[in-house]
Amino acid sequence: MITVSDLTLSFSGQTLFSHVNLLFTEGNCYGVIGANGAGKSTFLKILSGELEPSKGEVSIAAKLRMSILKQDHHAFNDYTVFDTILMGNQRLYDIMKQKDALYAKEDFSEADGDLAAELEAEFAELNGWEAETEAGKLLQGLGLDNGLLYDRMETLPGNVKVKVLLARALFGQPDIILLDEPTNDLDVHSIHWLEDWLAEFPGTVIVVSHDRHFLNNVCTHIVDIDYGKIKMYVGNYDFWYDSSQLIQRMLRDQNKKAEEKIKELQTFIQRFSANKSKSRQATSRKKLLDKITVEEMPASSRRYPYVGFSMDREPGKEILTVENLCKTIDGEPVLSQLSFRVEKGDKIAFAGQDTAKTALFKILMEEEAPDAGSFKWGVSTSRSYFPLDSSPFFNGCTLSILRWLEQYSKDTTETYLRGFLGKMLFSGDDVNKPVSVLSGGEKVRCMLSRMMMFGSNVLILDQPTNHLDLESITAVNNGLSEFGGIVLFSSHDHQLMQTVANRVIEITEDGCIDRRCTYDEYLEQREGLIE
Repeated sequence: MITVSDLTLSFSGQTLFSHVNLLFTEGNCYGVIGANGAGKSTFLKILSGELEPSKGEVSIAAKLRMSILKQDHHAFNDYTVFDTILMGNQRLYDIMKQKDALYAKEDFSEADGDLAAELEAEFAELNGWEAETEAGKLLQGLGLDNGLLYDRMETLPGNVKVKVLLARALFGQPDIILLDEPTNDLDVHSIHWLEDWLAEFPGTVIVVSHDRHFLNNVCTHIVDIDYGKIKMYVGNYDFWYDSSQLIQRMLRDQNKKAEEKIKELQTFIQRFSANKSKSRQATSRKKLLDKITVEEMPASSRRYPYVGFSMDREPGKEILTVENLCKTIDGEPVLSQLSFRVEKGDKIAFAGQDTAKTALFKILMEEEAPDAGSFKWGVSTSRSYFPLDSSPFFNGCTLSILRWLEQYSKDTTETYLRGFLGKMLFSGDDVNKPVSVLSGGEKVRCMLSRMMMFGSNVLILDQPTNHLDLESITAVNNGLSEFGGIVLFSSHDHQLMQTVANRVIEITEDGCIDRRCTYDEYLEQREGLIE
């Protein structure tokens, strides 16, 4: 259990949050959300003791052990994979090293023997003899070979280091686990395994993540940093989002009778409570939702950008035909005999290697040529493209956001452009900032704005949610779901793939696997083939 009492944090005279009082209990998973810069990772640092608050305190029982996911990929380069994982339980690691040092002594004394006996007893109590087995199982769960255990960390690629660091955080039966963006660089299999592992974890989990599907699957509570406060709500991310939107709508509609508002909210709560449960934590969440009151519903000050695509004209029957495309990059074949046909109404999620998907999109946009094969767009199609790397649009550019967008707009009046940029959360003097100094998320919003200017009936998007906060990801999701044209896209956001796509094409070594189904159905079929 973690008790947060009257917590306040200020930096350079600015208060991130104040008078925070929270209680985190075992058996629950808490998702920490908030706009970029709200202080999510900072809050985790306060809970871990890495950062001192300006006021208030965090109380954790002395007997409880906390484990933390550290994202520093180079911190353990001098250690083996096994040592890195074992350090997830620092006391166990220290005992093991102390034992090794004792047994290596040439003048092993009687006192050394007594100390060794004490260390052996504590080592056994901490399940030290099972440590190698547990570490191996964690690696296997994350899709790695346990033969890596005695490789040095410095020899591993970045995506493998990420999994080792995650295994380190889960190792040794901790009581409390703090996870900051744990799904970064994880494949679908590893994320599913982590969800299942956390669902059965008996302790307390506190997680910061931009992955809405992950938050929905693991969280019993949402901890929202907003209004300079931190408040806790029962339910997963979807419940928090839908209920906060409902509250905002009702606050805007002041003419509704209070009784009608309460009835609608209660109906909403009951609908979420009736959702099917598949895990222990989901079952406990249902019990909590059954007890929730209207007064405990969230209201958010969060601002969502407007992402909406309109078509200047409907596409005809002929959209796109791809025949036997081949492409080799740096000596490695990424596309091989790739053939498929896009039909009217298709919203296709592309799965497979990132390099293959990016290569395909560049070929379709005629930025690169295939080594072999062909493709043909229908004459009625018009296309807008969101590239994986947008830096050529910004690097060295001295234009302001306003003048940058003006290049792509049919209506170049300042009133129209300012109004449009306001919907994309660029207001006031923000529109005069040079685009070259924008953050990653701001550049993404600019690129989406550019796409919206074209009125195209085909959208091609290569990982459009990278660098975005949850609010912007949700806006992109809604915009693509509501778009009436053709969408070809790739993403690591599970919920975007599931809610937008009606077809999934997995690019393989010898072509593709093409299924007209949802992303979840595709994953289920794929798992069945693997098994």
